[in-house]
Amino acid sequence: MDLTLKIWKQKDSKSKGRFETYKVKNISPNCSFLEMLDILNEQLIYKGDEPVVFDHDCREGICGMCSLYINGRPHGPDKAITVCQMHMRNFHDGQTVIIEPWRSRAFPVIRDLMVDRSAFDKIIQAGGYTSINTGGAQDANAILIPKVDADMAMDAAACIGCGSCVAACKNSSAMLFVSAKVSQLALLPQGKAEAFERVQKMVETMDKLGFGNCTNTFACEAECPKEIKSWNIAKMNREFIAAKMCSEKRKEANFAG
Repeated sequence: MDLTLKIWKQKDSKSKGRFETYKVKNISPNCSFLEMLDILNEQLIYKGDEPVVFDHDCREGICGMCSLYINGRPHGPDKAITVCQMHMRNFHDGQTVIIEPWRSRAFPVIRDLMVDRSAFDKIIQAGGYTSINTGGAQDANAILIPKVDADMAMDAAACIGCGSCVAACKNSSAMLFVSAKVSQLALLPQGKAEAFERVQKMVETMDKLGFGNCTNTFACEAECPKEIKSWNIAKMNREFIAAKMCSEKRKEANFAG
């Protein structure tokens, strides 16, 4: 198939960007989207032109690096997959494909289609871990965790931190990502000891980094390649309110003492 590609080109976060038009021909429908971009870059390099910069790593739908906005949707027109898992049979011969980077103040452009998503790392560093000594690994059947809680924690832990929830949200909210990371620990006994500290630190860090508020439109859930559910946001809000109330009671007790 032959395609017209309109790709966002930008030197860095401070430079003015623009769309450049490219033509690719004889692309196999069985080719992946990233392989198609590889073919384009080979042609550009052969001609002595600058290749298109885009992020990728595992190409197996695990790492979340291949984050692109394709024809107005994060990760493209297919559902519950990353860009590297999408094949060109999702497009038709002669189609124009518009490719952009994530649009968020918290994700500044590094170059072209590559953005800096280290804001997610900072949120994790703020509290997305357990620092208490939980001892050696036990037999799974010896840990009394209800199956419902274990399943919910595993579903939340499936988040790959790609940022599609931020890209899909009109306010560039990171609530789905943060709530998934809160839930995967808050639902398990190992994470409960630091639950109140964790949710406060992660939410405060999220706000400081410039992410917007939740819009309640569920666009994040609809575009998540791992189908993380929005109930995690409701759980995080409950955890946050409980943590704030507990903190206030502690302050009152200390003042009275």
